[in-house]
Amino acid sequence: MSTPPVSSHPESAAPAAPSTSSTPESPDYLARGTPGLHRAQWALFAAGFSTFSLLYCVQPLMPLFTGAFGVSPAQSSLVLSLCTGLLAVAIFFVGLFSQSLPRKRVMALSLFASAVLGTIAAVAPDWHSLLALRALQGVAMGGVPAVAMAYLAEEVEPETLGFAMGLYISGSAFGGLSGRVITGLVADHFGWRAALGTLGVLGMAAAMLFVWLLPASRRFKPQRGRGWAGVWGDVRAGARAHLRNGPLCGLFALGGLLMGAFVTVYNYVGFRLLLPPFSLSQTFIGFIFVVYLVGIFASTYFGRLADRHGRGAMLCAATGLALAGLLLTLSDSLPVLIAGIVVFTFGFFAAHAVASGWVGQMARGYKALAASLYLLVYYVGSSVLGALGGRFWTAGSWPGVAEMTGGLLALALAISAGLYWKTGRVSAAAAVGRAS
Repeated sequence: MSTPPVSSHPESAAPAAPSTSSTPESPDYLARGTPGLHRAQWALFAAGFSTFSLLYCVQPLMPLFTGAFGVSPAQSSLVLSLCTGLLAVAIFFVGLFSQSLPRKRVMALSLFASAVLGTIAAVAPDWHSLLALRALQGVAMGGVPAVAMAYLAEEVEPETLGFAMGLYISGSAFGGLSGRVITGLVADHFGWRAALGTLGVLGMAAAMLFVWLLPASRRFKPQRGRGWAGVWGDVRAGARAHLRNGPLCGLFALGGLLMGAFVTVYNYVGFRLLLPPFSLSQTFIGFIFVVYLVGIFASTYFGRLADRHGRGAMLCAATGLALAGLLLTLSDSLPVLIAGIVVFTFGFFAAHAVASGWVGQMARGYKALAASLYLLVYYVGSSVLGALGGRFWTAGSWPGVAEMTGGLLALALAISAGLYWKTGRVSAAAAVGRAS
């Protein structure tokens, strides 16, 4: 999902790049303008595209699953929720051991396994087989987001790192968008099986392109012999520090609430648009996801505003925008509803960009673990709350979904206001101290 700029995305919380000085034991970085950097950039673009297109391609297909397998809308959401939930767990554990694992091999295995499982899902004989394949796919996908940013941080020269990471983030955003659009278009003409098969084949092609393009790690030095005891000791110490940090825990909760609201809206808006008074085609519903592109602009724009006006204030503003957009989706006018989705999407990406960028700054040590915990809560929120939204759809149709999502956003707004108040007091006290 989801794709704010490099400095703010939780998946970009990789170890800091080493010094630019090189020695015989420390090979040169991939530098701007060199073939090696070009190959690495496009390899990671392909990896981001494959992972996030396969993850979110099922979202516009959920109404078709209800008819094909005789399941409820709430049950149909499991095809995404299981995948994102296990993706969160996989990212967390791969991240813990990433310093001992070969970068390129982990990512390549992740890409091929998730593409193969996605292709097999196209011929799943029953609903439970499809869910099992999607669950395995979530586990397989974890290798790319857990390792990609670390690879770039180690191999790319620091002054070019932002640009290189930006291309990976762009590939992720493009994958999340195109996966939804392609499946909607193909499913409208050939059915959901053809749609999943198409994405699986594209994922295989992206995996082969990745292996061909990506230069092998030259600066990575695996850490051997730490084992479970060493890793678990770091986790316990870091978790204790983070869980005693109230504002940081607020950011963790905020990530889960925001992503839960976002996935819930996108899970069930397709059901609404298929029904009167809209009665839209699957192709048109797929193209609704083009509004996802506003997220790229929103995350960059609000990132700059946060630097200028403070993160707490911008969190409140962005969450308020998402809530306002959600209210617009209650309209029976299609232009107003689409405008609401645009505003809601803009607000979500803006808030997520500010919150995830604040995690590393607010963490007192163990910053990589803080980023992993944020990402874990972020995807668990997507999984659990996205599935829960189906019950609200069954009970109250779209107004029920809006009621649930509005409650999540209201809680997120309260947390944002609390963070604004707390950090504002700290800033004011610091200013008084400097003046005296």
